[in-house]
Amino acid sequence: MEGFDSLPVYYNNCIREGRGSFEVTNSKVTFKDFLRTYSVNNFNYKYRDQLKNNYNLGKFYLEVNIEDLAAFDSKLAQQLKKQPTEFLPPFEEAAKELADEITSPRPEGEDEVEDIQIMLTSEALPVSLRSLKSELVSQIVTVPGIVISATGLKTKATSITIQCKSCGNNIPKLPLKPGLEGYALPRRCTTERTGQTKCPLDPYQIKPENCEFVDFQVLKLQELTDSVPQGETPRHIQLYNDRFLCEKVVPGNRVLVVGVYCIKKHKSTKRNDPKGKTVGVRAPYIRVLGIRIDTEGVGFSTSAMVTAEDEDYFRRLAKSPNIYENISKSVAPSIFGFLDIKKAIACLLFGGSRKRLPDGLTRRGDINILLLGDPGTAKSQLLKFVERVSPIGVYTSGKGSSAAGLTASVIRDPHSRAFVMEGGAMVLADGGVVCIDEFDKMREDDRVAIHEAMEQQTISIAKAGITTTLNSRCSVLAAANSVYGRWDDSKGDDNIDFMPTILSRFDMIFIVKDEHNQKRDMTIAKHIMNVHMTAEQNNVELTDGELPLSVFKKYIHYCRTRCGPRLSQSAGEKLKMRYVLMRGGIQSSDKTPETTLSIPITVRQLEAIIRTAEALAKMELQPFALEKHVDEALRLFQVSTLEAANTGVLAGSDEFATEDDYEMFRRIEKQLKSRFSVGSRISEHLVISDFVKQRYPEHCIRKVIHTLVKKGEFTYKMQRKLLFRIR
Repeated sequence: MEGFDSLPVYYNNCIREGRGSFEVTNSKVTFKDFLRTYSVNNFNYKYRDQLKNNYNLGKFYLEVNIEDLAAFDSKLAQQLKKQPTEFLPPFEEAAKELADEITSPRPEGEDEVEDIQIMLTSEALPVSLRSLKSELVSQIVTVPGIVISATGLKTKATSITIQCKSCGNNIPKLPLKPGLEGYALPRRCTTERTGQTKCPLDPYQIKPENCEFVDFQVLKLQELTDSVPQGETPRHIQLYNDRFLCEKVVPGNRVLVVGVYCIKKHKSTKRNDPKGKTVGVRAPYIRVLGIRIDTEGVGFSTSAMVTAEDEDYFRRLAKSPNIYENISKSVAPSIFGFLDIKKAIACLLFGGSRKRLPDGLTRRGDINILLLGDPGTAKSQLLKFVERVSPIGVYTSGKGSSAAGLTASVIRDPHSRAFVMEGGAMVLADGGVVCIDEFDKMREDDRVAIHEAMEQQTISIAKAGITTTLNSRCSVLAAANSVYGRWDDSKGDDNIDFMPTILSRFDMIFIVKDEHNQKRDMTIAKHIMNVHMTAEQNNVELTDGELPLSVFKKYIHYCRTRCGPRLSQSAGEKLKMRYVLMRGGIQSSDKTPETTLSIPITVRQLEAIIRTAEALAKMELQPFALEKHVDEALRLFQVSTLEAANTGVLAGSDEFATEDDYEMFRRIEKQLKSRFSVGSRISEHLVISDFVKQRYPEHCIRKVIHTLVKKGEFTYKMQRKLLFRIR
């Protein structure tokens, strides 16, 4: 074009369609401009300041939100999502160049700038593992799940230098693809191809001293329980973390993973496949670009987010005078009765306050409850409801659970042959509730394995060279039957086949009995008929004060994360005196081996009352547990654990509503059992007159006798005569 002026050349930072080198190279300018100029409210340069602070602290990474990049350049963000393998390297190069500019001049000896790792975050709606199809390969995906196992740190080369063993020819800095893909060494030497030397087949070897390496870790991700269809097993996928993403999570963490959906060569286990490969078959995995831990335990769905309107509604709800009764009504409303059990389960869902002491020890805030009694009393249905309403809930059966399945196990990875650790039900329920049905069907060795998990809320593992501790900060709601199938009042403590070591770890133990009462049976039958007739109706009206399930679940999450009450001074003094009286009264009445309690009253029970009082205060969003909360916690403890400890006591019956009446009833029954032997006959008139002389009210004595007759411990043999029956 001699004699003509050359045409001007125009440059455009926009990405054109296609995968040419021009688009990828030119994108680095836009990435750098985005990191340098992106600001919030025109004042805060978000990524430039973050990059400088992280670099000065020795954290050579930068967290970038994809939505921010889309607001700056939507085409570039779309190309990054569709072709991350090609556009991530220039993004990291742009971050490295910007770090060189904003951190200079650096101290002496730090002339070379460090590589910067880009970590991506996204607010997009996540997809489940079951939605990962072949069309998403090599694209950025956002997947929620639970980390169930993690390997130790390993090393992967990013570039290698190879040398011919025959002629000494070097090929420096051969780049390796990121992820779990390796590199196939050349079969022949390059100098042999030119005819200079004659080298044997497969002559190259790697020179490790001239290679560049990064750390990486392989995780195993399991899909969330909510997204698993009924009757199917959860699906898993491998995660590849490298550099600063290593050791970010531990087994049991709920995470939101942003990464590239990749494939790797599938190793065959067939003997007739000598190369160990199956042609055309690839195994999927995710190369992680960003990982976020769900510390609040509510999942990553938009329905779990608490808005300003929700917060205002919850605060007004907490100030209502009957919030405690409304929450109790909202626990399994389709199940009739069991008001005290529902109140205790409400306390379990909200939980007390976890405390870390100055010496490093912790005190758990989660409440454990055991439901023990007759079959057909809706114990399993209560467990299913708690699993559904709890922010994190795991349901398991005692017969199908082992110690490793409940706590953690160490297995050998079939691919690397290294030992890895997998978390069990109590690790996966960290921050929530684990419901164990058929607790009595478990083997004794398996029950012993959860002692540490229930009290210390940790699981210690020392197997196959792996010594570690996992968190199991969860509540335990267990249901069990008595030894004889149904509760036998004549057997007393023999109905309970649990060691005191496991019983003392339960804050409340309820004896659930199927009592025969015509009036009560008629009411239950009417309620069940109503439930079955309105089962298909979607617009079933809620009773007065009952909370919808979605609101109830969100309110539990809000109270657990925003409120951590402590015991007030006056409530602490009152509880101290009541505990001393309670323990002293039980010890003074415990004089013979026949009256030994199967559930010892120890300091654990005192802490259980404190946790229950804190849970009651948390329902009202109160900063301190007051005396009224302590009174209700003592009442729940009285009608649950103390009733189970004194298996012959009929606490909570209609005739003895107040605590003073209950104490008087207990003293009268203790004296009756200690004074009369089995089969002895005594006049009812003489019994009443004898106790009246001891200044017991006559109406209380008659109520005691009437209640014991209904229970079967007293039997009328003839007029005004009683046959006293005890074990």
